[in-house]
Amino acid sequence: MNQFPKLHNAMWPGLVGKGPDAEEPAIDLETMLKMTAAAEVDGVKFDGVDLFLYNPHVDIEISDDDLKTLAERVQKYNFVVGSVVAPVWFDGAAMGSQQQRDNFVAAVGKACRIATRLRELGVRPYGVVRIDSATSVSAWNSDPVGGTAQIAETFRRAADIAEDYGERLAAEGEICWGGMHSWRNMVNLLEQVGRPQTLGFQADMAHTLLYLLGYNAPQDRIVPENFNWEPAALDEALKTLTAALRPWTIDFHVAQNDATVKGSGSHDKTGRHCLADDPNGKLNIAHHAGFWLRDEAGKLTKTIQHICWDGCMFPNAVMTQQSTWNNILAAMQQVRQQHGWS
Repeated sequence: MNQFPKLHNAMWPGLVGKGPDAEEPAIDLETMLKMTAAAEVDGVKFDGVDLFLYNPHVDIEISDDDLKTLAERVQKYNFVVGSVVAPVWFDGAAMGSQQQRDNFVAAVGKACRIATRLRELGVRPYGVVRIDSATSVSAWNSDPVGGTAQIAETFRRAADIAEDYGERLAAEGEICWGGMHSWRNMVNLLEQVGRPQTLGFQADMAHTLLYLLGYNAPQDRIVPENFNWEPAALDEALKTLTAALRPWTIDFHVAQNDATVKGSGSHDKTGRHCLADDPNGKLNIAHHAGFWLRDEAGKLTKTIQHICWDGCMFPNAVMTQQSTWNNILAAMQQVRQQHGWS
């Protein structure tokens, strides 16, 4: 049985799209940990969790004492922590006023501190700090050249801080974030930052599928407008996409997508995460994960030490069913069986 990549569950689906101003309340971290720990398929369990550094799960200003308590909570379930999400959006942006950009960099620094401390506490053996531009597509469209240059400069400042902490940053490709909303824009941004050892790409299968369709950037569409999701044509399109972005990929989310968009607020027109067994899902999860985890010759890259399930914006009634997490774990185990190693 393959031992790598390790299998993680994201904790932020308990927060994204939920809370006091949303239709449903947030699901607390302890509940998310318990449901993840209870999942089991053929003797296989989740190895760890990825965290969103935001209340009510993890306060970005958390003290060292409370971080120790957090580490103990995670270890209680025989879990480790992998990647962590920096809360860069709330009063910051990589493109905007000087204050917004300073706030963005400060949030990354606080996230790197937490990530490093968890590593020092022995609960985080691998993982990155996840960021994005925190900039709308409409704002970026007002000045594409200058906007990308400004985002790249902010990312370089963030990379300086990450290097001081011994951390790596991963920019998630999602069509709602300006400068990152198409595969060509994403590659251009990464090249302008020019720090591949410190800042790479986080591929999420649900989000990157929409890169093929050119939402928010029709000129970068890979498949034709009348695309009918023929398996061979989908594979060819994904070969084009992954050839461009795989060399930059340092973090990977397993997910499903039905090729529609869903979102609200700053997450407008973002990738619709579906359940692993959704009959409308366009991806063969295990098969298409291989386009990211293997090189163009089909050889395992072994650059990803853990994979994480991302399933944002599911109703709480779905998320509190144990079968949901068992099905997700089964899909992830299939990915590891086909593309893992010992």
